[in-house]
Amino acid sequence: MRFEKIKSHAKVNLSLNVIGKQKSKLHNLETLVAFVDLHDQILIKRINDKNHEVKFSGQFSNKVPKENTISNLLKILDKKKRIKNHKYSILIKKNIPQKAGLGGGSMNAASLINYFVKKYKINLSSKERYNLCSQIGSDVILGIDQKNLIISYKKKITKIKKNLKMFTLMVKPNFGCSTKSIFKRVRRYSKPQLLKIRSKNIDFNLMSKMKNDLEPISLKKYPRLRKLRDYFLNIDKNSYVRMTGSGSTIVGYFKSKKAALNAKKLLKKNYKNYWCNLSKTI
Repeated sequence: MRFEKIKSHAKVNLSLNVIGKQKSKLHNLETLVAFVDLHDQILIKRINDKNHEVKFSGQFSNKVPKENTISNLLKILDKKKRIKNHKYSILIKKNIPQKAGLGGGSMNAASLINYFVKKYKINLSSKERYNLCSQIGSDVILGIDQKNLIISYKKKITKIKKNLKMFTLMVKPNFGCSTKSIFKRVRRYSKPQLLKIRSKNIDFNLMSKMKNDLEPISLKKYPRLRKLRDYFLNIDKNSYVRMTGSGSTIVGYFKSKKAALNAKKLLKKNYKNYWCNLSKTI
């Protein structure tokens, strides 16, 4: 049996507002999410074995823990007999860095959920789908459709049907941010802002006025991240710059590829050891 290929795209948070805290101590969030053409590649095929085989390769494979989003997903599906006791060989080439705010591991799990749902015609209600995703990670639900989304207050999901047509320059320092550590430092909450926004009204100007509530916290905790952000801000006045997720990736958003390429040259010259990727929204 041949391997089937799956693309697992990185996500960026164009905005992220922390609205409050639940009784479970998890935070209520609203966010505007876009997907970019940077992706991990997943190869999958059925095997005649007693156990699944999961292997990682690529630039960012060495820090993937033994227990990860893929192994956790397979355990859940096996326990519920959703994949008929079949076993799989899964090879994942990691092009998306960890602890970057780009959702690499979460999107891998979401991509496989989509694959298995289609292959085995698994019928999942919205509630079942949400519960399955939440058992693996809070961001997994974002990757189920891999479409640009508005997640507004009370988890209302609105798909953005149009391509946002932006070039993204993603720069990650040689360290990652702990999501748990960043959220522990949240002291103030925002009022819901995305509920009234219609997807057809989202444009570059509107997105440039949004914010990420976690950014000030991460910048304070990591001075090198603040230095990178401040340098990025001065490169192109027609672009805007924002941290994605809880960091540590800083993203510049550009209307033209030429402007993004120019910014990349300057950043690579001054931050030679930082990971840098030029992509575009899909």
